[in-house]
Amino acid sequence: MISLRDLTKTFPGGVRALDGIDLTIGDGEFFALLGPSGCGKTTLLRTIAGLETPTTGTIAINTTDVTTRQPGERDVAMVFQDYAIFPHMSVADNIAYPLRIKKIAKAERLAKAREVATRLSLGDLLERRPSQLSGGQQQRVALARAIACHPTAFLFDEPLSNLDARLRLEARTFLKRLQRELAVTTVFVTHDQAEALALADRIAVMDHGRMIQVGTPAEIFQRPATPFVASFIGSTPMNLLPGKVTGGALHVAGAVLPAGALPDGSEILYGMRPEYADLALDEREDGFPGTVAVLENLGTATLVTLEARDRLIQVLVPEGDEPPIGSRAWAVPRQRRALLYADDTLVG
Repeated sequence: MISLRDLTKTFPGGVRALDGIDLTIGDGEFFALLGPSGCGKTTLLRTIAGLETPTTGTIAINTTDVTTRQPGERDVAMVFQDYAIFPHMSVADNIAYPLRIKKIAKAERLAKAREVATRLSLGDLLERRPSQLSGGQQQRVALARAIACHPTAFLFDEPLSNLDARLRLEARTFLKRLQRELAVTTVFVTHDQAEALALADRIAVMDHGRMIQVGTPAEIFQRPATPFVASFIGSTPMNLLPGKVTGGALHVAGAVLPAGALPDGSEILYGMRPEYADLALDEREDGFPGTVAVLENLGTATLVTLEARDRLIQVLVPEGDEPPIGSRAWAVPRQRRALLYADDTLVG
């Protein structure tokens, strides 16, 4: 278990990279830190690893306070974005390196390296140098090196970002299976929300050094706590449309919708995911009217962009159901999936 209490990190010049982080990561949990570049997620990971010293706050691993301990005293293994494997060493020596630091006998550490390499389908590559490996193989060497020393926790800093699209999908599946088999607590930094949703048991969405929302992938996708989280999560951004309650109805972008318990005069942001809307070619009072401006073929579906007054509204439709460019259409929200935000807070 990893516990962070009131953790802050301020760099010279007054840059506050971490701002009062309170978090507990459970034993064996796969936990993702997600957010845009500069939000503090890598700084937080490096602080857990001991590569950065917090300005205030505490870090505990299995109830032991490690806030002032050196990285080598924390029993964690970190896998970096560029893998950081030694170019002058063979695969076997790279995997065995942490055991060498622990002064384990050469025969024992090489036997362990061979065992871990075989498990990760690297058994035939033990004598090769990193320059003779593909990106996916280098990534597995970095993972094997982390596994070989049996750490309390894995810390991953965007380990899939240097792989091409096909390899990323394969590596994602492999990583998920491996973590489940090993049952080792894992903290995974990424800016790719699809990776976080696919891999994590829980996700923390970060912005400006703060955790904006912590929850399961389903909770964060279906009930994002703020417009920032709503716009950041999802393979297609959520439509966020300003509206106002007038005469007991919610008026949004040309549509008249149920206002629920919202009082007259309330100003809100109406959230609708492209996946949770339908496209109608006949006029609908409960739909957002617009003109079809862009069609994006996504394979089994098409992303339709409507020009609606002074904004764009997107709807995902099944393959073959897309209307022609320039036609009139209405984006009809599925009301049970709609989200309402007032003052940057989810209210319905």
